[in-house]
Amino acid sequence: MTLTIFRNSHLIASLALSLGISSTALANDKLPVVASFSILGDLVSQVGGEHIDLTTLVKANGDAHVYSPTPKDALAVKNAQLLVMNGLNFEGWMPRFLESAHFKGTKIFASDGIKTITIGDGHANEHHEHEPEGHDHDSKHHEHEPEGHDHDSEHHEHEQEGHDHDGEHDEHDEHDEHDQHDQTGEHDNHGNEHHHDGVDPHAWNSISNVKIYIQNIEKGLSKADPENSQDYKNNALAYLRKLDQLEIKLHAKMDTIPQSQRKVITAHDAFAYFSRDFHVEFIAPQGTSTESEASASDMAAIIKQIRKDKINAVFMENIADNRMVEQISRETEVKIGGKLYTGALSEAQGPAASYLEMMQYNVTTIVSALTH
Repeated sequence: MTLTIFRNSHLIASLALSLGISSTALANDKLPVVASFSILGDLVSQVGGEHIDLTTLVKANGDAHVYSPTPKDALAVKNAQLLVMNGLNFEGWMPRFLESAHFKGTKIFASDGIKTITIGDGHANEHHEHEPEGHDHDSKHHEHEPEGHDHDSEHHEHEQEGHDHDGEHDEHDEHDEHDQHDQTGEHDNHGNEHHHDGVDPHAWNSISNVKIYIQNIEKGLSKADPENSQDYKNNALAYLRKLDQLEIKLHAKMDTIPQSQRKVITAHDAFAYFSRDFHVEFIAPQGTSTESEASASDMAAIIKQIRKDKINAVFMENIADNRMVEQISRETEVKIGGKLYTGALSEAQGPAASYLEMMQYNVTTIVSALTH
């Protein structure tokens, strides 16, 4: 009996090799999926569960603004059937990388359908034109039925040409056109993120936005792997309930701070959506990208505002150059209130190893600093 099993296993392995299939791929019959950075990776894993083989390009504490893909990343992307990206000009390196990696799978942008916020002229403006019909951003009226959020073309008037959710990959020119539109900002107001204006790509800092992320991820996984679509829907529904519970909990915690006191300093402009949801004013010397540089006048204006408004919360970030924050703290004698997680999760042993933990940690850290 043992000899028979051995011979059969040997035969299967030989057949796999002759067909150019690795024994690992044969044993691990899962959907190969790539997520662009750690926060998305966590969200994809929550929906995909046991049915996916996930690779996350920019790991924990990694800065996706300035990431340089590796040959190992290129191999993972080449073999992926589904690629999940944030969009909104966040992964500026992605279009060229996909071309060099010869990616032929399906790609989705998790941020599709959100109300984008543009940073400019010292204030943020919301844009509703990217919101497809059927998206309800009020959690009180969110029924959490992924099937009810249809992103097909008849319901998504602003979906860009080349946004292939159907798994057909013949029209690569369409993919390239969408990449240019969504990643480089050459054709719309997604803009140059090296300045203080342009669309804030950090949309995951809003729990209501992440509900839309989850629906987009569920739809992408279900189309790439229809056999397990019901499991993806169930997983998405369960996670949406967790987001609802967290949202209520965090609003209650933030409500303990008078709104007039909710002013904080961070390293770079990554909290426009958080600010909208929790009514916290964030002031940052850098723009929406960690690659941007603050001018001497920017620094002087922030220091002046801290003294005028008696701001008592200054925060470092896990992915930013915090020397400017440290300088601000020294010159104003305002203590650093801790470190916030903005564009990446912490390591597994850290305080923000998942999206739910990250949001809870950030809110708790801000509230704690504002009460001391």
